[in-house]
Amino acid sequence: MTNVELGRVGIWTFALDGQPAARVGEAAAEIEELGYGTLWFGEGFGRDSVSQAWLTLTATRRLTVAAGIANIALRDPIAMAAAERSINEAHPGRYLLGLGGHRVSDTPIQMNGYVIPSRGKAVATMGAYLDAMDAIPLDSAAPAHPPRRMLAALGPKMLELAARRTLGAHPYFVPVEHTRRAREAMGTGPLLAVEQAVVLDADLGRAREVARRHVGFYAEAAPHQEASLRRLGFGDADLAGGGSDRLVDAIVAYGDAGAIEKRVREHFEAGADHVCLQVLTADPAALPLREWRELAFLAA
Repeated sequence: MTNVELGRVGIWTFALDGQPAARVGEAAAEIEELGYGTLWFGEGFGRDSVSQAWLTLTATRRLTVAAGIANIALRDPIAMAAAERSINEAHPGRYLLGLGGHRVSDTPIQMNGYVIPSRGKAVATMGAYLDAMDAIPLDSAAPAHPPRRMLAALGPKMLELAARRTLGAHPYFVPVEHTRRAREAMGTGPLLAVEQAVVLDADLGRAREVARRHVGFYAEAAPHQEASLRRLGFGDADLAGGGSDRLVDAIVAYGDAGAIEKRVREHFEAGADHVCLQVLTADPAALPLREWRELAFLAA
Protein backbone atom coordinates (compact mmCIF):
# COMPACT_ATOMS: atom_id res chain seq x y z
CA MET A 1 0.00 0.00 0.00
CA THR A 2 1.26 3.49 -0.80
CA ASN A 3 0.32 6.92 0.42
CA VAL A 4 -1.35 7.49 -2.97
CA GLU A 5 -4.08 5.05 -1.94
CA LEU A 6 -4.67 6.99 1.26
CA GLY A 7 -4.52 10.33 -0.50
CA ARG A 8 -2.68 13.22 1.09
CA VAL A 9 -5.59 14.38 3.24
CA GLY A 10 -8.48 12.42 4.75
CA ILE A 11 -11.25 12.83 7.32
CA TRP A 12 -11.17 11.40 10.85
CA THR A 13 -14.43 11.37 12.82
CA PHE A 14 -16.39 10.02 15.76
CA ALA A 15 -19.52 11.83 14.58
CA LEU A 16 -20.83 8.89 12.53
CA ASP A 17 -21.65 6.98 15.71
CA GLY A 18 -24.64 9.16 16.55
CA GLN A 19 -26.17 9.04 13.07
CA PRO A 20 -28.67 6.52 11.69
CA ALA A 21 -27.18 4.01 9.26
CA ALA A 22 -28.63 5.68 6.17
CA ARG A 23 -27.12 9.02 7.19
CA VAL A 24 -23.74 7.40 7.71
CA GLY A 25 -23.82 6.17 4.15
CA GLU A 26 -24.78 9.58 2.83
CA ALA A 27 -21.97 11.25 4.78
CA ALA A 28 -19.40 8.73 3.54
CA ALA A 29 -20.53 9.21 -0.04
CA GLU A 30 -20.19 12.99 0.29
CA ILE A 31 -16.70 12.67 1.77
CA GLU A 32 -15.78 10.59 -1.26
CA GLU A 33 -17.25 13.11 -3.70
CA LEU A 34 -15.43 15.95 -1.97
CA GLY A 35 -12.18 14.28 -2.94
CA TYR A 36 -10.84 13.11 0.40
CA GLY A 37 -8.70 10.02 0.04
CA THR A 38 -9.58 8.19 3.24
CA LEU A 39 -12.33 8.14 5.85
CA TRP A 40 -11.09 7.23 9.33
CA PHE A 41 -13.41 6.49 12.25
CA GLY A 42 -12.80 5.73 15.90
CA GLU A 43 -14.28 3.00 18.07
CA GLY A 44 -15.76 3.83 21.43
CA PHE A 45 -19.27 3.26 22.71
CA GLY A 46 -21.05 3.68 19.39
CA ARG A 47 -20.96 1.26 16.49
CA ASP A 48 -18.25 -1.35 16.59
CA SER A 49 -15.43 -0.88 14.11
CA VAL A 50 -16.45 -3.77 11.83
CA SER A 51 -20.05 -2.55 11.44
CA GLN A 52 -18.91 0.98 10.69
CA ALA A 53 -16.53 -0.30 8.03
CA TRP A 54 -19.30 -2.25 6.27
CA LEU A 55 -21.65 0.75 6.32
CA THR A 56 -19.15 3.17 4.85
CA LEU A 57 -17.65 0.80 2.29
CA THR A 58 -20.98 -0.27 0.88
CA ALA A 59 -22.01 3.39 0.49
CA THR A 60 -18.89 4.35 -1.50
CA ARG A 61 -17.05 3.18 -4.61
CA ARG A 62 -13.41 4.19 -4.35
CA LEU A 63 -12.87 5.79 -0.93
CA THR A 64 -10.38 4.08 1.37
CA VAL A 65 -12.03 3.29 4.71
CA ALA A 66 -9.76 3.02 7.74
CA ALA A 67 -10.41 1.84 11.28
CA GLY A 68 -8.72 4.42 13.40
CA ILE A 69 -8.63 2.34 15.51
CA ALA A 70 -10.19 -1.07 16.15
CA ASN A 71 -9.52 -1.69 19.82
CA ILE A 72 -7.74 -4.96 20.57
CA ALA A 73 -9.04 -4.96 24.14
CA LEU A 74 -12.58 -5.35 22.85
CA ARG A 75 -12.21 -8.08 20.24
CA ASP A 76 -10.65 -11.55 20.15
CA PRO A 77 -7.94 -11.97 17.48
CA ILE A 78 -9.93 -14.63 15.61
CA ALA A 79 -12.93 -12.32 15.32
CA MET A 80 -10.73 -9.47 14.10
CA ALA A 81 -8.84 -11.61 11.60
CA ALA A 82 -12.03 -13.13 10.19
CA ALA A 83 -13.69 -9.72 9.84
CA GLU A 84 -10.60 -8.24 8.22
CA ARG A 85 -10.50 -11.04 5.67
CA SER A 86 -14.21 -10.81 4.85
CA ILE A 87 -14.14 -7.04 4.41
CA ASN A 88 -11.07 -7.22 2.17
CA GLU A 89 -12.67 -9.92 0.05
CA ALA A 90 -15.87 -7.89 -0.44
CA HIS A 91 -14.11 -4.53 -0.95
CA PRO A 92 -10.67 -5.31 -2.39
CA GLY A 93 -8.00 -2.71 -1.83
CA ARG A 94 -10.21 -0.27 0.07
CA TYR A 95 -10.00 -1.31 3.73
CA LEU A 96 -7.23 -0.41 6.15
CA LEU A 97 -7.29 -1.96 9.60
CA GLY A 98 -5.84 0.30 12.25
CA LEU A 99 -5.22 -1.57 15.50
CA GLY A 100 -4.79 0.12 18.85
CA GLY A 101 -3.71 -0.82 22.32
CA HIS A 102 -4.51 2.51 23.89
CA ARG A 103 -6.69 0.90 26.57
CA VAL A 104 -4.09 -1.74 27.38
CA SER A 105 -2.43 -1.18 30.74
CA ASP A 106 -1.32 -2.86 33.93
CA THR A 107 -4.61 -2.05 35.64
CA PRO A 108 -8.25 -1.93 34.49
CA ILE A 109 -9.39 1.37 33.00
CA GLN A 110 -12.83 2.91 33.41
CA MET A 111 -14.49 4.59 30.46
CA ASN A 112 -17.86 6.22 31.16
CA GLY A 113 -18.23 3.91 34.16
CA TYR A 114 -17.48 0.77 32.15
CA VAL A 115 -14.43 -1.21 33.26
CA ILE A 116 -12.20 -2.40 30.42
CA PRO A 117 -10.00 -5.26 31.69
CA SER A 118 -6.23 -5.03 31.55
CA ARG A 119 -4.44 -6.93 28.82
CA GLY A 120 -0.88 -6.32 30.05
CA LYS A 121 2.00 -4.27 28.65
CA ALA A 122 0.99 -2.44 25.48
CA VAL A 123 3.79 -3.34 23.07
CA ALA A 124 4.04 -6.99 24.10
CA THR A 125 0.27 -7.35 24.00
CA MET A 126 0.04 -5.80 20.55
CA GLY A 127 2.81 -8.03 19.24
CA ALA A 128 1.08 -11.12 20.59
CA TYR A 129 -2.23 -9.97 19.08
CA LEU A 130 -0.62 -9.62 15.64
CA ASP A 131 0.97 -13.06 16.04
CA ALA A 132 -2.42 -14.56 16.87
CA MET A 133 -4.11 -12.90 13.89
CA ASP A 134 -1.43 -14.21 11.55
CA ALA A 135 -1.62 -17.75 12.96
CA ILE A 136 -5.40 -18.25 12.73
CA PRO A 137 -6.20 -20.89 10.05
CA LEU A 138 -9.06 -19.08 8.33
CA ASP A 139 -10.89 -21.07 5.66
CA SER A 140 -13.14 -18.34 4.25
CA ALA A 141 -12.62 -17.05 0.72
CA ALA A 142 -9.21 -15.43 0.40
CA PRO A 143 -9.14 -11.75 -0.66
CA ALA A 144 -7.17 -10.62 -3.69
CA HIS A 145 -5.01 -8.34 -1.55
CA PRO A 146 -3.08 -9.21 1.62
CA PRO A 147 -4.20 -7.63 4.91
CA ARG A 148 -3.37 -3.95 5.24
CA ARG A 149 -2.75 -2.90 8.81
CA MET A 150 -1.36 0.02 10.76
CA LEU A 151 -0.89 0.57 14.47
CA ALA A 152 -1.95 3.44 16.69
CA ALA A 153 1.55 4.30 17.88
CA LEU A 154 2.90 7.09 20.06
CA GLY A 155 5.98 5.89 21.96
CA PRO A 156 9.25 4.73 20.35
CA LYS A 157 8.68 1.04 21.05
CA MET A 158 5.20 0.98 19.51
CA LEU A 159 6.46 3.02 16.55
CA GLU A 160 9.19 0.43 16.03
CA LEU A 161 6.65 -2.39 16.16
CA ALA A 162 4.41 -0.56 13.68
CA ALA A 163 7.30 -0.11 11.27
CA ARG A 164 8.42 -3.73 11.58
CA ARG A 165 5.10 -5.58 11.57
CA THR A 166 2.62 -3.38 9.67
CA LEU A 167 2.44 -0.71 6.98
CA GLY A 168 3.19 1.97 9.54
CA ALA A 169 1.76 4.18 12.27
CA HIS A 170 -1.39 6.19 12.88
CA PRO A 171 -0.58 8.66 15.69
CA TYR A 172 -3.53 10.42 17.30
CA PHE A 173 -3.59 13.60 19.42
CA VAL A 174 -0.08 14.68 18.53
CA PRO A 175 1.71 17.92 17.65
CA VAL A 176 3.97 18.40 14.65
CA GLU A 177 7.02 17.64 16.82
CA HIS A 178 5.72 14.10 17.33
CA THR A 179 5.44 13.66 13.56
CA ARG A 180 9.08 14.64 13.22
CA ARG A 181 10.16 12.20 15.93
CA ALA A 182 7.98 9.41 14.55
CA ARG A 183 9.51 9.73 11.10
CA GLU A 184 12.99 9.62 12.58
CA ALA A 185 12.11 6.55 14.63
CA MET A 186 10.51 4.61 11.76
CA GLY A 187 12.77 5.62 8.90
CA THR A 188 11.69 6.52 5.38
CA GLY A 189 9.77 3.38 4.37
CA PRO A 190 6.77 2.90 6.67
CA LEU A 191 3.63 4.99 6.27
CA LEU A 192 2.94 7.77 8.74
CA ALA A 193 -0.75 8.77 8.81
CA VAL A 194 -1.27 11.54 11.36
CA GLU A 195 -4.57 12.65 12.90
CA GLN A 196 -4.91 16.42 13.25
CA ALA A 197 -7.73 18.02 15.24
CA VAL A 198 -9.00 21.28 13.74
CA VAL A 199 -11.58 23.97 14.54
CA LEU A 200 -12.64 25.99 11.50
CA ASP A 201 -13.78 29.25 13.09
CA ALA A 202 -12.40 32.74 12.51
CA ASP A 203 -13.46 33.73 16.04
CA LEU A 204 -10.26 32.63 17.76
CA GLY A 205 -11.64 32.88 21.30
CA ARG A 206 -14.59 30.63 20.46
CA ALA A 207 -12.36 28.28 18.48
CA ARG A 208 -9.88 27.91 21.33
CA GLU A 209 -12.72 27.12 23.74
CA VAL A 210 -13.80 24.18 21.55
CA ALA A 211 -10.17 23.11 21.18
CA ARG A 212 -9.57 23.24 24.94
CA ARG A 213 -12.49 20.92 25.68
CA HIS A 214 -10.99 18.37 23.30
CA VAL A 215 -7.49 18.67 24.74
CA GLY A 216 -8.71 18.61 28.33
CA PHE A 217 -10.56 15.34 27.83
CA TYR A 218 -7.54 13.44 26.55
CA ALA A 219 -4.97 15.13 28.79
CA GLU A 220 -6.96 14.24 31.92
CA ALA A 221 -8.61 10.91 31.04
CA ALA A 222 -6.11 9.08 28.84
CA PRO A 223 -2.90 7.95 30.59
CA HIS A 224 -1.20 6.94 27.34
CA GLN A 225 -1.79 10.43 25.92
CA GLU A 226 -0.46 12.05 29.08
CA ALA A 227 2.70 9.93 28.84
CA SER A 228 3.12 10.91 25.19
CA LEU A 229 2.77 14.61 25.98
CA ARG A 230 5.31 14.38 28.78
CA ARG A 231 7.79 12.73 26.41
CA LEU A 232 7.32 15.76 24.17
CA GLY A 233 8.19 18.18 26.97
CA PHE A 234 4.78 19.17 28.32
CA GLY A 235 4.60 19.28 32.11
CA ASP A 236 2.11 19.51 34.96
CA ALA A 237 1.22 23.12 34.21
CA ASP A 238 0.41 22.25 30.60
CA LEU A 239 -1.79 19.29 31.52
CA ALA A 240 -3.85 20.98 34.25
CA GLY A 241 -7.11 22.87 33.86
CA GLY A 242 -8.02 21.66 30.40
CA GLY A 243 -4.57 22.29 29.00
CA SER A 244 -2.32 25.31 28.75
CA ASP A 245 -2.51 27.63 25.75
CA ARG A 246 0.80 26.15 24.59
CA LEU A 247 -0.62 22.62 24.66
CA VAL A 248 -3.94 23.54 23.06
CA ASP A 249 -2.18 25.41 20.26
CA ALA A 250 0.17 22.48 19.64
CA ILE A 251 -2.55 19.83 19.46
CA VAL A 252 -5.38 21.67 17.67
CA ALA A 253 -5.15 23.83 14.57
CA TYR A 254 -7.82 26.50 14.72
CA GLY A 255 -8.87 29.64 12.94
CA ASP A 256 -9.54 30.10 9.23
CA ALA A 257 -8.78 27.64 6.45
CA GLY A 258 -5.36 29.18 5.97
CA ALA A 259 -4.33 28.37 9.55
CA ILE A 260 -5.42 24.77 9.11
CA GLU A 261 -3.64 24.51 5.75
CA LYS A 262 -0.45 25.75 7.41
CA ARG A 263 -0.62 23.04 10.10
CA VAL A 264 -1.22 20.31 7.51
CA ARG A 265 1.79 21.55 5.55
CA GLU A 266 3.92 21.44 8.70
CA HIS A 267 3.06 17.78 9.24
CA PHE A 268 4.08 16.95 5.69
CA GLU A 269 7.32 18.87 6.11
CA ALA A 270 7.96 16.87 9.31
CA GLY A 271 7.58 13.56 7.47
CA ALA A 272 3.88 12.64 7.35
CA ASP A 273 2.58 10.74 4.32
CA HIS A 274 -1.07 11.42 5.11
CA VAL A 275 -2.94 13.81 7.41
CA CYS A 276 -6.51 13.06 8.49
CA LEU A 277 -8.51 16.00 9.80
CA GLN A 278 -10.75 15.61 12.83
CA VAL A 279 -13.09 18.60 12.70
CA LEU A 280 -14.18 19.73 16.16
CA THR A 281 -17.32 21.78 16.70
CA ALA A 282 -19.41 22.95 19.65
CA ASP A 283 -21.66 19.91 19.09
CA PRO A 284 -19.51 16.76 18.91
CA ALA A 285 -22.49 14.61 17.86
CA ALA A 286 -23.28 16.68 14.75
CA LEU A 287 -21.79 15.96 11.36
CA PRO A 288 -19.47 18.87 10.48
CA LEU A 289 -20.59 18.94 6.85
CA ARG A 290 -19.90 22.64 6.33
CA GLU A 291 -16.36 22.30 7.57
CA TRP A 292 -15.68 19.16 5.54
CA ARG A 293 -16.82 21.01 2.43
CA GLU A 294 -14.78 24.14 3.15
CA LEU A 295 -11.60 22.14 3.81
CA ALA A 296 -11.95 19.84 0.80
CA PHE A 297 -9.46 21.98 -1.15
CA LEU A 298 -6.73 20.48 1.05
CA ALA A 299 -7.38 17.04 -0.45
CA ALA A 300 -6.77 18.22 -4.01
